[in-house]
Amino acid sequence: MFKFRQDFIRFAVQQKVLSFGEFQTKAGRLSPYFFNAGLFNDGASLRSLSQFYAQAILASETPFDMLFGPAYKGIPLVAGTAIALAEQGSNVPYCYNRKEAKDHGEGGTTVGAKLQGKVLIVDDVISAGTSVRESIDLIRSAGAEPCGVVIALDRMERGQGELSAAQEVQRNYNIPVMSIATLSDLLGYLHDEDDLVQNLYATQMYRDKYGVKND
Repeated sequence: MFKFRQDFIRFAVQQKVLSFGEFQTKAGRLSPYFFNAGLFNDGASLRSLSQFYAQAILASETPFDMLFGPAYKGIPLVAGTAIALAEQGSNVPYCYNRKEAKDHGEGGTTVGAKLQGKVLIVDDVISAGTSVRESIDLIRSAGAEPCGVVIALDRMERGQGELSAAQEVQRNYNIPVMSIATLSDLLGYLHDEDDLVQNLYATQMYRDKYGVKND
């Protein structure tokens, strides 16, 4: 297990991005934890988050030529991750899309580097998979190749069937989905933290009920 995974969970708890209690998910389930990446909302936290993304990408050893961030949440993530990778000696181009095509100036539906080669998608989470599907369609329409998706936290939770949203993306598009941390990492963290261990049982029960069978 990579140390940065536990460090990221700790960081998310400290930033109150990861909180515990009783929260209703979009699927109507009552979850004992809630992850809101939108609360990484200042320069220092975005810098740290970007460094975690860079570590996860490099640790995966996935070959890629550039980064893509789906609007809107993916825009600061992809820019920050590109900076963090450059600081670690891997300077790669990046771009992101517009929600609406621009018909003046440079025009087009993307901003930044031209989509080409193997493109790694940077996003916060995968829920319904809509953002990933749109990103893949856009990348392929530009003649480039989507080569993977990297997200902050994989909830490892079943969707409508037996697979998680991340597993469905992997199956449907034959590309890897990487994450900085997973629900398994969260359970390991709770087990070792005396101040939070009371949340371990509820989180484990939730995984037993809704989690996917394989990591």
